[in-house]
Amino acid sequence: MSRIKRKSISLRQKMIMSFCIPTVLLFLVNMMLYLGTAQMLNSLDVIYASNNTLNDLSESLDRLQNATAGYLNTKTSDALEQYYIYEEEYSDLVDNLDDNKDDNENRVLERNIKNMSENYLELTNQAVESKRGGNVEKYKSIYEEAARTYGYIDTSITNLNNQQFINNSKSYGAMMTALQTLEELNILTLVIIGIANLFFVVLIASTIADPLIKLAATANSVSQGDFNVELLPVKSNDEVGVVTKAFNKMVVSIKNYIEKLRESMEVERRLKENELIMENHIKDAELRYLQAQINPHFLFNTLNAGAQLAMMEGADRTSNYIQRVADFFRYNIKKNKDVVSLREEIELVDIYIYIINVRFAGEIQFTKEIDESLLGVKIPSMILQPIVENSINYGLRNIDWTKKIKLSVYELGDYICVSIKDNGIGMTQEKIEQVLDGTYKSNPAKSTSNGVGLNNCIERLNIFYESEDVLDIISEGEKMGTETILYLPKKDYEKEQM
Repeated sequence: MSRIKRKSISLRQKMIMSFCIPTVLLFLVNMMLYLGTAQMLNSLDVIYASNNTLNDLSESLDRLQNATAGYLNTKTSDALEQYYIYEEEYSDLVDNLDDNKDDNENRVLERNIKNMSENYLELTNQAVESKRGGNVEKYKSIYEEAARTYGYIDTSITNLNNQQFINNSKSYGAMMTALQTLEELNILTLVIIGIANLFFVVLIASTIADPLIKLAATANSVSQGDFNVELLPVKSNDEVGVVTKAFNKMVVSIKNYIEKLRESMEVERRLKENELIMENHIKDAELRYLQAQINPHFLFNTLNAGAQLAMMEGADRTSNYIQRVADFFRYNIKKNKDVVSLREEIELVDIYIYIINVRFAGEIQFTKEIDESLLGVKIPSMILQPIVENSINYGLRNIDWTKKIKLSVYELGDYICVSIKDNGIGMTQEKIEQVLDGTYKSNPAKSTSNGVGLNNCIERLNIFYESEDVLDIISEGEKMGTETILYLPKKDYEKEQM
């Protein structure tokens, strides 16, 4: 027994020597390489940080100059907002400049840039305020002075950037040479440690190889599903013996575990089914909530347009407009149900186009080509209007040619097709794929929609028809417009007619 114990201790010591010592050495070498490399990379970042700062400062200065000129030329609220954004951005960058007292040429130039920038910011602010106050002569003279100052600052930044780049390039070359030397030294050390590690592994292989080979063969049989293997004999109390004992216990316990696992999998399957049913109920509640939303921006804009129309003309047209707006919101409230007819959805589109054309002076040319016999088909509510709204907001809003939308309803094989086509800016194939698979995210802060997005429409159509191919988007390229097509199964409509 004492000899077996000594053998066990000897095996453990050999394992420690063959694995722990090389591991510690490798760790120390890698830590040295990591720390040295990290230090040099940090130094490289510091080297070119000054150039990056000056590049950011130059780009911010250009944006501020363009924003100032843009506001003075247009005097729009958007241009004013852009000016204040870039003015704050440039001011923050100027504050980060070193307000030094050195006599070094670069330090003096940096100090001059900061002083000129502060003067430039004051001049642009005076020019903008004069423009807002309507003082034409004053803002022109101030802007001319600001433009001259801008030129001085831009030239100074370029000169300082070039000088710092030359200095930084010299430092970069020296660091790269040192990094290469460190890398070669570490490679040599790793090779030596690898050879020593191989020697220790060969030394103890004969001690543990035979029992491990038998253990591996038996484990392979078990992995193939044969649990009737003969249990391995345990001849020692060393680490291999402990593993062999554990393996024997594992083989015995697995037989019992597999049977219990089968029972638990059946229980888990039933729980999973209940969980999926609950998720569907939650998703349905979320869709109903989204369907009931009305964006406050849209409500404000439409009612504001009605007020403007009332000021410009007689009460009859204004009354008609407000009535259409009321019809639109009434539909959102009363039709907040699972399904409506296609005719009702098209009537809502007509009301929406009327409202939009009042707001934007009749810019949208809306045409329809409809097979009246197909309008009884049932679809989820609030589907067509969000699609038309999406075409206007993202396809037609900023184009400079005639804005057109065409709505068509026709038969195609086994489907009733509803097409909404615009002549706007079009969509890339990448964006179309993102919209169809639900990964495209628009900016909600800039949206003026009624709150029911295109992703929501696609999801409700897929759930309603139990298909992923209900909606398709087609665009032939930039400025070629976009067509959204719904494929409604004709068989469901024929069953309703019968």
